Amino acid sequence: MSTHCHSDGSTDNGPMNSNTRFDQLPLPPETVANLTQLGYTAMTPIQAASLPPALAGKDIIAQAKTGSGKTAAFALALLANLNARRFAVQALVLCPTRELADQVATEVRRLARATANTKVVTLCGGVPLRGQTASLEQGAHIVVGTPGRVMDHLERGSLDISALNTLVLDEADRMLDMGFFDDIVVVAKKCPKERQTLLFSATYPEGIAKLSQQFMREPLTVKVELQHAGSQIAQRWYEVKDSERLHAVGQLLAHFRPESTLAFCNTKQQCRDLLAVLQAQGYQALALYGELEQRERDQVLVQFANRSISVLVATDVAARGLDIANLNAVINVDVTPDAEVHIHRIGRTGRAGEEGLALSLASMNEMGYVGKIEQMQNTESVWHKLADLSPASKAPLVPPMATLHIQGGRKEKIRPGDVLGALTANLGYSREQVGKITVNEFSTYVAVARSIGQEVANRLNATQIKGKGVKVRVL
Repeated sequence: MSTHCHSDGSTDNGPMNSNTRFDQLPLPPETVANLTQLGYTAMTPIQAASLPPALAGKDIIAQAKTGSGKTAAFALALLANLNARRFAVQALVLCPTRELADQVATEVRRLARATANTKVVTLCGGVPLRGQTASLEQGAHIVVGTPGRVMDHLERGSLDISALNTLVLDEADRMLDMGFFDDIVVVAKKCPKERQTLLFSATYPEGIAKLSQQFMREPLTVKVELQHAGSQIAQRWYEVKDSERLHAVGQLLAHFRPESTLAFCNTKQQCRDLLAVLQAQGYQALALYGELEQRERDQVLVQFANRSISVLVATDVAARGLDIANLNAVINVDVTPDAEVHIHRIGRTGRAGEEGLALSLASMNEMGYVGKIEQMQNTESVWHKLADLSPASKAPLVPPMATLHIQGGRKEKIRPGDVLGALTANLGYSREQVGKITVNEFSTYVAVARSIGQEVANRLNATQIKGKGVKVRVL
């Protein structure tokens, strides 16, 4: 974010600047009063960039991370389009997960306090349809939900979106990662043509452009350049000879012992070579590169995201659109010739207030690239010696979770809640022993504490999900 000084000494990112004040937007005074009461004084960068065009009715593709204030950005836009006296669903927000949908609904309700009697209903899996249908019958203005459950209600006729004027896709990249592309298209095609569409995404995988071409009208792309807070990412550089590069990755892992690491290579061949070295050294590692089939790609991503593998080795192309929370470390096995790509790579660690670790290996002939990165970051590289690295423990680095693969997914109408119920209610495991549950079209993946992986698989094989026997194996 750049800061411009004015003659009066104020700066562009201070709350008092008129460009960032909510009362400068075409919003009703009661909305502004409610914002002040809620503690919203100055707009965040994404709000300042997206709200003026959104309030002017434009379709928008905004690149924004969780925590950037994006919920308020789309909530204020959809509330501006809302007629509370009309009892019909006028806005629909699609979210990747139930947790996010709940957060969004809570925030929308708080922002809607200025407009009397605005009703917000959440439609997510894991909750009986009956109660949701009843809430819809009582009249809702805004629906927040996950694509699968929204589709269910549309198919059953319990959700009518013929009066819709705003469609929001929140965390669109995560919805694509979870395999919701087709569902989103079906839902969007059922919305009235004359509506506004707002799409928010932290990363920009190819699928986003495909989505927007299908149902957005001349969307405006809004991108806020976030300078990653340097303090959150500790960058360390190590000079290596090419012959010691792959072995050095194992030394870094043994020394720092990060629970989850993304290791970037410039080529597919380097990915394969590094994977072989790490697996030989006893690390739980998998690789992601161009020619993997979608199913294999899904399995690799799921195991990394749910902490069943310690290291994901990837090329930049393969890692596009990956948004993995709580990455402890990024290792640049090769220095990228593109300084902007370097900043993007290391920006994946140190999120959500945690300190991240960016470790880079560079040989003499890559020093030119290092120079470009220093210029772009406006900082000098801090160099350390490989010789200073020593294993922090004799014990191997073991990921905390194991992934179970269950045959059957959305096609069999399996929902995350069904799997959680089978594990906790039927088999008696605690919520703490169960990690992330991912349901794809034909497969379901569930993370469980590594020590009980095989036992859970055996017990699940002997039980039923949704009244049917299931085939389960540990990946």
